[in-house]
Amino acid sequence: MKELLSIEWLKLKSYRTFWILTGFFALLLPLWNYGISNGIVQLGGGGKGGINLFSQAYSFSYVWENMGFWSSIFVVFLSILVIIITTNEYQFRTNRQNVIDGWSRLQFYHAKWYIVFVLSLLTTAYVFLVGFVFGAVNGSISDFPGHIIKLFYVFVLSLNYYAFSLLLSIFFKRSGITIGIFFLYSMIIESFLKFLINWKLDFHAGDFLPLQCSDELLPFPILDIVKALAKIEAAPSPLPYVIASFVWIAIYYFVGRSKLLKSDW
Repeated sequence: MKELLSIEWLKLKSYRTFWILTGFFALLLPLWNYGISNGIVQLGGGGKGGINLFSQAYSFSYVWENMGFWSSIFVVFLSILVIIITTNEYQFRTNRQNVIDGWSRLQFYHAKWYIVFVLSLLTTAYVFLVGFVFGAVNGSISDFPGHIIKLFYVFVLSLNYYAFSLLLSIFFKRSGITIGIFFLYSMIIESFLKFLINWKLDFHAGDFLPLQCSDELLPFPILDIVKALAKIEAAPSPLPYVIASFVWIAIYYFVGRSKLLKSDW
């Protein structure tokens, strides 16, 4: 694993797109949350006359829910990165060069999965760092760690999105087509399917679609705050969504592995 990651890092460290997309994620996540915490989203107008809907969202009581939700949006940048670095291997034939240099197809495939796993860990670590700073600034450090289990959900969601992006890349092999399909599915098709399935069935089976099951782990944070203030019954256990996410991740792995071993390079 270490050797494969070292080789992948040699490919990435001088790749400008890698730094641009990771930079977008690293900069936009704290900047966006800074704006939110300072009242960019208000009820009843801007300025001092409005009500800051997220005034309590950055103490340790809710910071992990809040950071988790917004990070679930910004992981799109790193999902695109996974697509680009994988499809580039096909477009520039470096996948074949890896095999000529002694790699097996499985080693090539596992190297990409190692990147997906490491990116998921780094995403989670960065969300923790940013969340800790916001929590310490906007609340009491004595309330730490709060609902820190949400960080695990960030890891699950990141792994799901990045692994899904890898699977699409293995199938379509062209960055433009793959990115288009990723956005089409994640933003339109899955939302429509979720609505249709949940409308047709009493059981919310649409919530267990590939990406949606992870999104369910990190809902819009103000909903949880309103429910807590109104003493509304808590949401269902997140365990089924965690299990569903890992089941889908396993499916991505085995389907992608089968495709890679059978396809013509």
